[in-house]
Amino acid sequence: MRKVSLTKAMAVAGIAGCTMMMMAGCGSTSSSGSSDNKSGSTQTEETAKNLSGSVSTNGSTSMEKVIGNLSEQFMQDNSGVKITYDATGSGTGVESASNGTCDIGLASRDLKDDEKNKGLTQTTIALDGIAIIVNKDNPVKDLSVDKIADIYTGKIKNWKDAGGKDAEISAIGREAGSGTRDGFETITDTKDKCVLSQELTSTGAVIEAVKNSPNAIGYASFSDAEGKDGITILTVGGVKCSEDTISDGTYKIQRNFNLITKKDKKLSAQAQAFFDYMTSKDAAAIIEKAGVVPKNK
Repeated sequence: MRKVSLTKAMAVAGIAGCTMMMMAGCGSTSSSGSSDNKSGSTQTEETAKNLSGSVSTNGSTSMEKVIGNLSEQFMQDNSGVKITYDATGSGTGVESASNGTCDIGLASRDLKDDEKNKGLTQTTIALDGIAIIVNKDNPVKDLSVDKIADIYTGKIKNWKDAGGKDAEISAIGREAGSGTRDGFETITDTKDKCVLSQELTSTGAVIEAVKNSPNAIGYASFSDAEGKDGITILTVGGVKCSEDTISDGTYKIQRNFNLITKKDKKLSAQAQAFFDYMTSKDAAAIIEKAGVVPKNK
């Protein structure tokens, strides 16, 4: 588990040019996580001046860049508020929202029926592609969803059977409870069928492992994999993973970035204000800078 105070975690320079009108807490609603929160109201200078306290977020490692950027901007405009982030994985983020050990859970997967039955609700703030990555020296540049599934279930064990050289494939995935893993396995229909060489606990660890292993294949959040040295992002069925193809749905391996809250628990004023900001159109430019597609443009 990695706990980060986002007051110093992100450089302000990349977002200082964006003048954002922050969102005020929505006093007329009692449901903290409902998607009908009145996030369109703007936060006055007087409200921002009086807003203070802490907001704890917990969950998806893939959402680190998005939450970091949003938190940095929000704290810049609300100097009395401190936002923290625990990079624990989507499963723990959902559980933390359920048991009240954080204000807002973060999940890069959708809630399951049993989680919804516990009174949890999700609010999607962005769409993110799950990039399929190989080592930069691997000659393979494209795989179909079916071929990816065959590799991860062990039906294809050698790169020569997937258009590559004669070498044993090392399939790298995420740990149980990871939102990235859940999204990948759901889309490729490989849930409970994967045969992994390594099972790692963060997006960054998967990228690093593929970078250092000539015969590896892995999956990682596009926002984290884009532009990284030492790896190649494959096209899937001939479609490049990009913000445009994620937005229009032509890139098939993608998932939601969700905020998780409890319907019957009212957020603190500062947590509600941060929630309203993240779900507003005002946050779209910040979300885009994190390399994902904002839900509300």
